[in-house]
Amino acid sequence: MALIRSVFQDELDSVSQSLVELCEKVAGTIQKATESILTSDLKLAEEIIASDVSIDDFQHDLDARIIDIVARQQPVASDLRALATALRMSADLERMGDMAHHVAKITRLRHPESAIPAELHPIFDALGKAAEKIAKKTAVVIGTRDTNMALEIERDDDEIDDLHRQLISALVAPNWKHGVETAVDLTLLGRYYERYADHAVSVSRRVYFLVTGKFA
Repeated sequence: MALIRSVFQDELDSVSQSLVELCEKVAGTIQKATESILTSDLKLAEEIIASDVSIDDFQHDLDARIIDIVARQQPVASDLRALATALRMSADLERMGDMAHHVAKITRLRHPESAIPAELHPIFDALGKAAEKIAKKTAVVIGTRDTNMALEIERDDDEIDDLHRQLISALVAPNWKHGVETAVDLTLLGRYYERYADHAVSVSRRVYFLVTGKFA
């Protein structure tokens, strides 16, 4: 029985490590997607767009492993909660990858022109750095189950929200001079970063619930 439990624990640890790896992958994609949109780098944008397939495949494989563990081990109580939570977290992480993919697609759509006016580059540079920071911290939260850090991520998301408000203020200002098409692009881009961070917050909340049994 002890050996069976040990094997099961190894499988649970492997799931947790795979979630960390997936989170690190999507942290890298948002960083590269931001670089592509700020520099109009088509090659980098195409790399991010293509990498979304591997992120999807990674998530699908992980979900299949989790379902297989549930079928074979028939876990109960905290073990079942851990596996069910892992399925939800993998979905959130995959959606984070989708947000980076969407950013890169706007780079490609507007290439060789820049999708972002020069005066708004600082906002998007800050959005990219904040999003990457949140994702990297989320990976640590998944790996360590640090509930205090999990709560910090929701506060870190306030930075993204503030930057998003700054962007919207610029778009609706009376002196906006870049036209409707650019305004639409920037509205979508701002939303992608906001949703990216929201999914990271969702993951951190699930870790908090997994550890405490309570919703943050």
